Amino acid sequence: MIPSIADVDAALTAPGQLFEIDELEIGGVATRVWKHAPPSLRGVLELSRLHGDKTFLVYEDERTTFDEHYRQVAALAGRLATDFGVEKGDRVAIAMRNYPEWSLAFWAAAVAGAIVVPLNAWWTAAELEYGLSDSGSRVVFVDGERLERLGPRAGMIVARPEPGQSASRVDRFEEVLGADWRTVEPEVPAVTLEPEDDATIFYTSGTTGQPKGALGTHRNICGNLWSLAFGQARASMRAGREATGEGLGTGAQNAYLLSVPFFHATGCHSVLVANTAAGGKLVIMHKWDPERALELIERERITIFGGVPAMVWQVLESPDFAKRDISSVKNISYGGAPAPPELVRRIEELFPGRVPSNGYGLTETSSVTTLNSGQDYVTHPDSVGTAVPVVSLKVVDELGNDLPAGSIGELWIKGPNVVKGYWNKPAPTAETFTGGWLHTGDVARIDDEGFVYIVDRAKDMVIRGGENVYCVEVEAALFEHPAVTDAAVIGVPHPVLGEEVGAIVVLKPGARATTEELQTHVRARLAGFNVPTHVWFRDEPLPRNPAGKILKRDLRDEVLGDR
Repeated sequence: MIPSIADVDAALTAPGQLFEIDELEIGGVATRVWKHAPPSLRGVLELSRLHGDKTFLVYEDERTTFDEHYRQVAALAGRLATDFGVEKGDRVAIAMRNYPEWSLAFWAAAVAGAIVVPLNAWWTAAELEYGLSDSGSRVVFVDGERLERLGPRAGMIVARPEPGQSASRVDRFEEVLGADWRTVEPEVPAVTLEPEDDATIFYTSGTTGQPKGALGTHRNICGNLWSLAFGQARASMRAGREATGEGLGTGAQNAYLLSVPFFHATGCHSVLVANTAAGGKLVIMHKWDPERALELIERERITIFGGVPAMVWQVLESPDFAKRDISSVKNISYGGAPAPPELVRRIEELFPGRVPSNGYGLTETSSVTTLNSGQDYVTHPDSVGTAVPVVSLKVVDELGNDLPAGSIGELWIKGPNVVKGYWNKPAPTAETFTGGWLHTGDVARIDDEGFVYIVDRAKDMVIRGGENVYCVEVEAALFEHPAVTDAAVIGVPHPVLGEEVGAIVVLKPGARATTEELQTHVRARLAGFNVPTHVWFRDEPLPRNPAGKILKRDLRDEVLGDR
């Protein structure tokens, strides 16, 4: 008999267990915390020393071991303190694509006591300038592309400049690092770091309005590491296996294909930090390409891959899929955007016996809040799973009143993963964070078992003649059509109904479908008011931000104009 989630959670969090829970007062709010999680990112980095000569970072033909990584981080952290005057609480920004130097810069700044500010490498020059100015960053690490975009300045350290690119007035990464890191005994700066100390400023995706910097603590990030490991232990016990602590480095080394940016919470907290602690091999892609991903899965014997759901779809639909040896893959993990249930069925079909997993979190929750894995995901494919036990969830109405199980309302979150607030933004902070609760802006319901269903973003919900149309449900229905590879649902203004339902659809290569066919398909699955009145077919992929979220504002402008 499969033990219940409640029984598994009770066993794993019992006194004396690795995932034991304590209760502390944080910011005046009683909060459940992981008792044995590292107190700071320095503690996480020290865990990485246990993995010694194992390969940590792979980029193209470059390979870095855990020992080499630690030595370089220690040397770079020392240089930040002595040569650049970085002190505890100073901000150090990173503006570059996924390179090995990103990891070195992040860890060096963190253990030097700085607040690390990962900036979106896709941003324009004006947006990057905003992030640097808003955060008040003392030092910024850039690559050649961002150097070209920003221009040289004091406190700038450039990695991998473009051929022939002038790097005057800036410091070169390899020169700052120095040549003696291989021979000198590594010594991290002696900075005292506490769990509630500020650690990072991650800017929100900014799909609406100006980005806000979510101020995260060392406890936020270290707790996320423990939540991920707990999720793996829970999934093992739910499958009738022993909980081995695999997520914290026991057992064979995992190989993780990195397909999401380090500059988002998922890429940083749930991939980089997690693999640093657990001893995983992290294979970095220069840019996303499904055929290249399949090549790397085969070459590096990748055990875990994923990203956002659209990336998983692209791998499954790639013409190279059947040509590559993907037998090493044992987990397909994704999040960051709604995943249609059809994706779970496709994974079951093409990866029999493998473990699909999904989760839910926000920049403001330091990545993970809920997890759904293995058989739980197969039986609840439209859910983002259940909360990790240190997190509290509730669904509320428009006045903030609690709603009973099964009701649809706004999802609120409380726990040690919730950030302090928004950097330099007291008004949005007061509006979004109340009494320890984060108001997510996501429309959700929670069933009697605790499974969470994200119904929509409050601002993306379409209201047609007084009926609420949840875009994610219509999108999921469209995904079930065999010709559809991607879809986005938006509201279209209507003089009588207020809004009608519109769908932008991308078909699979060589596939055909008509508006009427898709309308009939949706009508067979959902109530009539959900059926798209307007369907636009698009040849190019849907526009997404680096977090994988569809840029619906751009799509509205594209198909509706000034309407």
